[in-house]
Formats: sequence, structure tokens, C-alpha cells
Amino acid sequence: MKLRTFSKNDVAGKKVLVRADFNVPLTGDGNVADDTRINAHVPLIKELSDAGAKVALISHLGRPKGAPVAKYSLEPVAKELASVLGRDIGFASDCVGEAAQNAVSAIPAGGTVLLENLRFHPEEEKNDAAFAKVLAAPFEAFIMDAFSASHRAHASTKAVTDFLPSFAGPLLIREIEMLSAARDNPKKPFVLVLGGAKVSDKIGVIENMLDSVDAIIIGGGMAFTFLRSRGFEIGKSLCEEDRLEFSREMSHRAKDKGVSIFLPEDVIVASEISDSAETSVVAAGAIPAGKLGLDIGPETIESFKKALDGAKTVLWNGPMGVFETAPFAKGTKEIAEKLAEITAHGALTVVGGGDSAAAVAKFGCGNDVTHVSTGGGASLEFFEGKVLPGVAPYIIG
Repeated sequence: MKLRTFSKNDVAGKKVLVRADFNVPLTGDGNVADDTRINAHVPLIKELSDAGAKVALISHLGRPKGAPVAKYSLEPVAKELASVLGRDIGFASDCVGEAAQNAVSAIPAGGTVLLENLRFHPEEEKNDAAFAKVLAAPFEAFIMDAFSASHRAHASTKAVTDFLPSFAGPLLIREIEMLSAARDNPKKPFVLVLGGAKVSDKIGVIENMLDSVDAIIIGGGMAFTFLRSRGFEIGKSLCEEDRLEFSREMSHRAKDKGVSIFLPEDVIVASEISDSAETSVVAAGAIPAGKLGLDIGPETIESFKKALDGAKTVLWNGPMGVFETAPFAKGTKEIAEKLAEITAHGALTVVGGGDSAAAVAKFGCGNDVTHVSTGGGASLEFFEGKVLPGVAPYIIG
């Protein structure tokens, strides 16, 4: 899949509206706690500034439900962006109306302004055309660089493209190139690694990828639904009763297609999720009543790592356990390190966003895999085979 991008002539000296993703965590005192998403857009901002463009950045932050909420203001992001870039960044108290117009009019050539939270307006999430037209009015071009928001048909991701010459930004292009390499043209053997809490979150991915993968590794909370579907005792572990039949059916379909399914052989259990929890290792199919399965066990770690040996393409979405809590982090950590190892030997390794991205960052492997997606929900929908509404306007082949 190829996307339409911009040339210098498309942006030089022009007022350019850029959809970024600055939905970042904030500290209790209102500062940016993690600037990863801010840094992801820096190359585009610098490229546009070097071309003499007058850049206005737009984004959402949190869920203010269509009205201004002080704690969701993007002003702290503007301060952090100024620090990252080492120069002044303007800030407008609204993304439309007089405040926005005045701020855009004041942008010098090569300058940048950040407009206030899009979701302070209910029309944003409704993909309202009239709102998009007003948003676009001061500008001469639009660049979509927020892959993580591309699965939403909102005014700033979809409707705005009807009013401006529109292009895909470098972050969006990189995401689509990397995810397409895994989804559409995987080198074999291709291993799909799935974790996280729910089978229901991964149904679309499993169904869309079953014909192209050679093996599926299943860990995390979702593994217990699969184990329960096979008649195993799972104690108080997570289980989606309404997905038991799907789990059985999927296992049969995989077997018919020659796709190997790897489930936990042993698990780490405890009575509670805490740093001081008393843990033990038990067989995956014989979890005591009252106990929770919270991570894959040592035998499973070795089994999963062996299944990854020799893989040429790996897609990983979802942690192997409650990795945020120390006693249950080992499984996710070792899988992250295994992906780093096989990447060094030439494998294409793609990590979905959300918790998976947080995990590889936590364990220092983010730079050692091929690609870490910036979008959890967007990457899931992409691997379900969907055409993302924030990507569709730029597809050229």
C-alpha cells in the first residue's frame, strides 16, 4: 500500500495544518510525563519549518466530552514541544474561531503554533463537515501524521480532507509501510504473538491473519479462555464465557490449515495483583480455585521462545501477563528480549501499539525490534484487514 505524500513545493511558504497525536500522559502538576508521541512528530515539524511553511498543529487529549476541560488543555504540550525543538511554539486557546485565526495569522515563515484540544468541540468526534470546513479555512494544505488516530472518522482525520489538498506525513507512511510488510507480504515462517486480556479484542486479527501465519502464540489473560475451552481448570483467571465456542472453533480451523497453536504449559499464579503477592508456578490446566493466572511460567517462556526461533516475520500484540507489576513481568520481558534477538538475525518484528509498545519500552527493547507502532487501536484494525478512514484519502496503490 502506497500513500500520497507532499513535496517541498506543496508546502513551501504556505499555511499548513498538521494532524498530530499529542494525546500524552500528564503528571499531577500538569507537565508532560512521556514525550514519546511528541518526539515522533518532530521530523515533520522540522521539515516543514525548513521549507518556510507556517505550521499549525492540531490534536486531541483525553476525553473531555465535547467541552473545554482545563486538565485536558494542550498548553503543557506546547511548552514541552518548545523545549524539545529548542524554540518558541505559539499556543492558541481554541482550534477554531477568533483565537485560532489570530494565532495562525501571526505565524512567521518556518514558525509553529499548537491549537487547543479538538475534542473541546463535540463536532470533532461527529466528523462534522461544517466544523471541518471552519477548521480548514485558514490553511492551504493538510498533512495527516497521526496514525494512532487514523482508525477514527473524525473531523480532523477524515472530513477536513474534503476542504484542503491533503497528504500523508512521514510517521503515517512509516506505519503503513511496516504494518503492510507484516500483514500483506510476510516472509515465512510468520508467527503471530497475541496476549492481553480479551479474546474478543483479537478476533478480527485472528480471522484475518489465519490464512497467512504459520504459528500463533497465545499468552496473557486471553490464553485462559482458550484453556477453559479445552476443559482445563483456570481458577479465578480471566475468562470470556461467550468466547469459548470461538476459541474451540479457531483451534480446529488452525489445525485444518496446518497452523500451530502454542498455549501456556505453566503459569504464575497468585491470589492478588500486587508487588508483594505470593506467587507459585502451576500447570496451566490445573490452576487452583481462588488463584489467578497472571503470567506465563518458565516452561512456557522456553516453549514460546523456541517457537520464535527461525521466524522471519513476527507480529506481536498484547503482553504475556500483568507486566506492570514486578512478580508478573518476566514472561513479557523475555518475549520482548527474544524479539530483539531474532531481529538482530534478520527477522521483521512488528509490535502493536498500546500495552505492547509500553512493554518493549519498559524493558529497553524498543530500539531493538523492527517497528513499534504508535497506534494500539489503529494497528489492531489494520491487522483486521480494515481500510482506516484516516488513511483512505491518501492511498494511491
